[in-house]
Parts: sequence; C-alpha cells; structure tokens
Amino acid sequence: MSPSPIPRALSSIRKSGAKTLLMGGQACVFYGAAEFSRDLDLLILVDSDQMNRLLSALDELDADPVAVPPFSSGHLQRGHAVHFRCKRADVAGLRIDLMAALRGVAPFHELWDRRTTFEIGGEAVDVLALPDLVLAKKTQRDKDWPMIRRLVESAYVSSEGSRSREQVEFLFRELRSPELLIALAAENPELAASQVRPAVVAAIAGDRETLEGELQIEEAEQRRLDRIYWDPLKRELEQLRRTRDND
Repeated sequence: MSPSPIPRALSSIRKSGAKTLLMGGQACVFYGAAEFSRDLDLLILVDSDQMNRLLSALDELDADPVAVPPFSSGHLQRGHAVHFRCKRADVAGLRIDLMAALRGVAPFHELWDRRTTFEIGGEAVDVLALPDLVLAKKTQRDKDWPMIRRLVESAYVSSEGSRSREQVEFLFRELRSPELLIALAAENPELAASQVRPAVVAAIAGDRETLEGELQIEEAEQRRLDRIYWDPLKRELEQLRRTRDND
C-alpha cells in the first residue's frame, strides 16, 4: 500500500504560508480517535492574501475544483464547503475540502490562537483544538456522534490522574459515556455541582437511565439545529447547480 498523500498535500499548503487548520477525520486521528478518511478537510482564513497563498498551493498540487460552489470568499463566508481534486502524481485523487465557517464554532482567528500543533514527518500540522473539533462534529450525520464519544473518551483516559480544572470542565460539557460521566462527577463533586448540563445532574445522582435520556435529547437538538443551518445552504447549492447546468 502506498503512503498516504495527505502529509504531502499538507506540506505543499504549509510551504505556501496559508493559514489552515486540519479538521474532520484526519484531525480525529491526531487525538487518538482514529477515523478512516480519504479526504483532507481544512478550515481556512478568508482574506485576499491568504486565499492567494492557498490558490498557489492548490496550483502546485495540480488541484481542480469539483462541483459547486466555486472558490470565492462569499461562498466560504456563507458556510459552504469548496472542493478540489488533486492530480499531481504523488497526491493524485486526493480530495481537499475547504471551509471558512462552521456552525456553532468560533471565528478562525480565535480557533487559530488555541490550535494544537502536531508533528508528522518532521513537519508541523496545525489542528483544531479538541474542544473546537468536538463542536464541529455536532452535526446531523450519524457517523459523527460515535466519533465525538470516542474523542472525549480518549481525552478522559489520556488525562486521568493529572487533569486541570479546564480539562475537567471540558469533560463535564462533552462526555457522552454514562459510566465515565458518573465517575467524573463522583471524583469532582464540587465542580459537578456547579454544572447546569442536565446530563451532569443525572450523573451526580447516579441515575443512568435519566442520563442516557438526556444524552439522546442533546444529540437530537444538535441534529435539529444542524438541519436548520444547512437547509438554506443546500437550497443555494441546488440553485448553483441548476444555473451551471443551464449555462
């Protein structure tokens, strides 16, 4: 099996000087919650300099736009994803998906300031911070919810015995594993008592049935909000497709 083309694509983009943040399945791998993905998902900063740098990198990768919408600041700032397919020999077939805005997630400048930087093949890779990646994964897609659970479980296990207050707060906000949430509440009773999340209240009482119900309510609400967010964007995409096909 040939090595993944993703590190080579990331290297070209980084050399361009474009600020990008890795997200999606490849970001999950860095946080110990492996997710198989053939695509490269990047959050980008929309300004003329950054977009020119990114276009230079895409040109080096011999990447062509795929489908709609076109690569423009307007579409990106609206929340659309813009897609490219690479043709350069060492990255041939790799799809790159670019976004500039995510539902419920802070603006790029804030995300950049709290990013996590990993090293791969001797090069730095800037990745969405774990709390931001979890927020970005709260979608209507079925596959994202098991991934959120694995991401936060991995954070729970890796921080065991040495958690900061900030880490405990994050776990109280995002843990979706009833047994771990109950254990965390027992380990941190004072901090647990200050939480307003209904799932944590149920965890303090050790009421697993109610806790599982609250987790289901949370997921259903986030799926609903994601549908509301994407419905108008999907209509815009359909209109763009019709316009393109009629040209």
